[in-house]
Amino acid sequence: MRYATVTLRWRGRRLTPTDELFGHDAAIAVESIRYVNPVSDDDDRYVELLEVRGDLEKVRALLAESSTALEFAVTGSDDRGVVYVQWRRADLVDDLLSILREHEIVVDWPMRFVGTDGDRGLEITAIGTSRAIQRAAADLPEGIRVELERLGEYEPGVDPGATLTERQRELFAVAVREGYYQVPRETTHRDLAEILDLAPSTVGEHLQRIEAKLATAYATSMR
Repeated sequence: MRYATVTLRWRGRRLTPTDELFGHDAAIAVESIRYVNPVSDDDDRYVELLEVRGDLEKVRALLAESSTALEFAVTGSDDRGVVYVQWRRADLVDDLLSILREHEIVVDWPMRFVGTDGDRGLEITAIGTSRAIQRAAADLPEGIRVELERLGEYEPGVDPGATLTERQRELFAVAVREGYYQVPRETTHRDLAEILDLAPSTVGEHLQRIEAKLATAYATSMR
């Protein structure tokens, strides 16, 4: 059994109505999709469970005003919460779910949003046979760009990336994208600091903590 972790990026289409509802509001950030699926095979609704960060009262208000949110509930405290919502089935998620079902691909939830507003993507870990994963990737709708992050034999255990906070995952993704871990390095703490609007010393401290967490988690998974 194989797994492939990929980042999907697209333009011109919404993933779900959530994109339109929350996507342009600086007070709300959707961090991951814990679950999304049709309510039933003969129904035109699907359910979505989201992790959000930001103004939860505004999340409730936007959902209450939406003409496409059929039912919803928001739970959480401070600036983090979980949103349950039912939508009419539509948008890009329909195509993606159909491909996963057709090729009998299992998703290792959650699907995580990565990157910045200008280059945002959805990170998905798909589990199945090598052939099924290859065929599913070949059937993706036109306009979706696929970036392979990790590929290998699936063995349940500790996911090193799961030990990182959302902020650490974002910073680590920027460091990888900018070539910090290439040999030789293609960027510096100062370069990353300018992108992330942080002090170079703060970037260095964050990367040290990230690397320590990843190394510890990886060593634990090998026992």
